[in-house]
Amino acid sequence: MTSLAEIDHAKQTVRHHVWDLLERQHAAPAGVHGHIPDFVGKETAADLLADLDAWKAAQVIKCNPDRAQLPVRIRALQEGKLLYMAVPRLATPKPFHLLDPTTLTAPFDTAATSTGAPEVAPTVSPDEMRPIDLIVCGSVAVSRHDGIRIGKGAGYSDLEVALLTDAGLITTETTIATTIHQTQLLDDQLPHAAHDFPVDLAITPYQVLSFKPRRKALTGIITAHLRPNQLDQIPALSRPTYDAE
Repeated sequence: MTSLAEIDHAKQTVRHHVWDLLERQHAAPAGVHGHIPDFVGKETAADLLADLDAWKAAQVIKCNPDRAQLPVRIRALQEGKLLYMAVPRLATPKPFHLLDPTTLTAPFDTAATSTGAPEVAPTVSPDEMRPIDLIVCGSVAVSRHDGIRIGKGAGYSDLEVALLTDAGLITTETTIATTIHQTQLLDDQLPHAAHDFPVDLAITPYQVLSFKPRRKALTGIITAHLRPNQLDQIPALSRPTYDAE
C-alpha cells in the first residue's frame, strides 16, 4: 500500500512540473509556485462555465477564494446566486463567508475578493448554510483520464469539501467544477489519496471536459489523514465528533 507521504511526494512532483510549464509558457505570472495558478484566460474559462447547464441550474455555489476563480465569483453574484467562500485556512469558528448579492454593500468585484469579503460578508458555519448545488475549486493539475485533481498542497480545499459533506450539504447531486489553463490538463493518471475529491467538469479557455458522474458519496473528514496540529488550528475540526475518531 502506498503511504500518504509517498502520495504527497508524487503530488509535489506533479505540481512543480505544472508550475514550471506555466511560467515557461507565460500562461501564469512568475512566482506561481506554491499557488493556485492565476492563469491567462481565466475570464474566458468562467464564461464557458457559465454556459453550462450545471451553472445555470445552480442557485447556491461554493467557490475557492483564489484570483484564478475571481471571474467565477463575480459572475455568480451578478447572476443573483448565493455564494459561499472559505475563510483562509478555515481559521475562524465559522469558516465560510456568506456572500448574498441581495444584501452586499460593496461592489461585487470587491466583495468577491479574499480581502474584500471579510469587510462586507458575514461568516457562517456549516449548520447555518444551504445545500450546495455547485462547487468551483482551484487546481494545479487535473487528469484528462478521470478528473482527479491536485491542489496547491495545503489541503484546505479537501477539508472544506469534507466538512460540507459531513454536514449533508454536498451529495452525489452536487456538481464539482474547476477552471484551469490548458497546460494544467495532464494525460497521466494522477496520485491521489482517499480524502481527495475528483471534479465532474474541468473548464479551460478552450474546452470543457466532462467526466463520469460520481456514483459514490464523497468522503468526509478522515481524522487519520489530518496533518499535525490541524485539529488545534482549525476550530471547525475541534468538535467532539472528530476528536473521538
